[in-house]
Amino acid sequence: MKTSALQQARAAYQPKLPKALQGAVKVQEGAPTQSVDNQEEIKALFPNTYGMPLVEFVPGETENAKQMNVGIILSGGQAPGGHNVISGLFDQVKKLNPNNKLYGFLMGPGGDHDYVEITEELLKDYRNTGGFDLIGSGRTKLEKEEQFEKGLEIIRQLNINAIVIIGGDDSNTNACVLAEYYAAKNYGVQVIGCPKTIDGDLKNSQIETSFGFDTATKTYSEVIGNIERDCNSARKYWHFIKLMGRSASHIALECALQTQPNICLISEEIEAKDQTLNDIIENIAEVVAYRASQGNNFGVVLIPEGLVEFIPAIGRLIQELNDLLAAHGADYADLDKDAQRAYILAHLTEENRATFETLPEGVARQLSLDRDPHGNVQVSLIETEKLISDMVGAKLAQWKKEGKYNGKFSALHHFFGYEGRCAAPSNFDADYCYALGTSAALLIASGKTGYMAIVKNTTARTDEWKAGGVPITMMMNMERRNGEMKPVIRKALVELEGKPFKAFVAQRDQWAKETCYVYPGPIQYWGPAEVCDQPTKTLELEQEK
Repeated sequence: MKTSALQQARAAYQPKLPKALQGAVKVQEGAPTQSVDNQEEIKALFPNTYGMPLVEFVPGETENAKQMNVGIILSGGQAPGGHNVISGLFDQVKKLNPNNKLYGFLMGPGGDHDYVEITEELLKDYRNTGGFDLIGSGRTKLEKEEQFEKGLEIIRQLNINAIVIIGGDDSNTNACVLAEYYAAKNYGVQVIGCPKTIDGDLKNSQIETSFGFDTATKTYSEVIGNIERDCNSARKYWHFIKLMGRSASHIALECALQTQPNICLISEEIEAKDQTLNDIIENIAEVVAYRASQGNNFGVVLIPEGLVEFIPAIGRLIQELNDLLAAHGADYADLDKDAQRAYILAHLTEENRATFETLPEGVARQLSLDRDPHGNVQVSLIETEKLISDMVGAKLAQWKKEGKYNGKFSALHHFFGYEGRCAAPSNFDADYCYALGTSAALLIASGKTGYMAIVKNTTARTDEWKAGGVPITMMMNMERRNGEMKPVIRKALVELEGKPFKAFVAQRDQWAKETCYVYPGPIQYWGPAEVCDQPTKTLELEQEK
């Protein structure tokens, strides 16, 4: 494959490892664990993988020359650093025994078990690169016995001892279910997970950040900074920018902390305050009107992708739509567009019917489209940025008629999502992912299953990072999915009492009134550590002593 000059130079970068992973390693086990909630239900569902201890790797005296073959699956949306997880896994597997083999299953869990053996020759062009194009990814949900048994056939054929699933909360829930199934059957196949998602919502007391969040938010912040500079130069547009992050607002919050826009909506706050869509529109319109009164008919608004689900009235509507489509999706699917709308209106409760009828037709249609494989509304398809700017424009036009506003309002729209998912990883993500892959290999060598590889203390120097594993059951609770209660990893939403959100709140009124833009510029790979190796503002604030 052809490579750019930058990619060639990045290929030579050797990711830095925590001190504990640099030589021989031994396992230090902590106390037994329990799930974050619904302990009895989770324990009953996962009797073979529940209650296992936390694991930390510490320097050992002798290398474990473990013989093993490992299969790897990339699951869900792309995130910068996936290739470095594979690189760390490959290097450690070969270090343990040069005869060990690593197999990549093509196109994720639904890839019909096609595979390729990962070799140094194949891997060398992918080290420190973005994307998942080495083996591809997929969104098929692993949950049925026939899937597990079908997978076992190829596992036995290749003499694979362990499967590593690299994914987000849903994918690692699948990993947990698979680990439990193979353990219950005594098949001798280990399953290890790795925390991936640019959304930042796979984190807890043991997982400080999911990989890809660092690179994606820095990539988006560069472009937001560029737009802010253009906005401050032309001084005639309001830019409405929707940012990826399916449910949680971590990406929007991090980008706001990096770039200081005039407005950033945080879905979790809107839900907590029980704000209506009209409340949101009024708040934005008031900022636009104030800035216009100061002669500033321009600004930047950041909008999290999952916003509509967090507006309480719409959230309640979505929940009923989920249940309705789960139970009667087949009846609904074959109807034409008008009949589908009539069908939904006839089956909704009075309160939710009223909400559905007030939504613009396009948004109402998008809320009632087919779900993704995990039963989620496909919020990235909803043009929230246009919906909000249109409604702000209508509100301002009304105020102009009433003599309350005398400015100019011209809106431009952007959606930053795919631009950040496959960016070349920052030094932080390159190092973090390589350490996660190394840890996954060592968890396998230590005989563990049903664990997720973790790396902690990530605002310290890399050699002071701590690596190990956490039982996936520790992160699980019961939630309603597709009309049924299911065991899933709990999503981490923005904490309104957390330091990142409080730091944002302390400054946002000033950002709204004044023009306080910050222009972060592109990700830097070479230069001073304080420029090249810095973590996100979120991590810095969360781990602030």
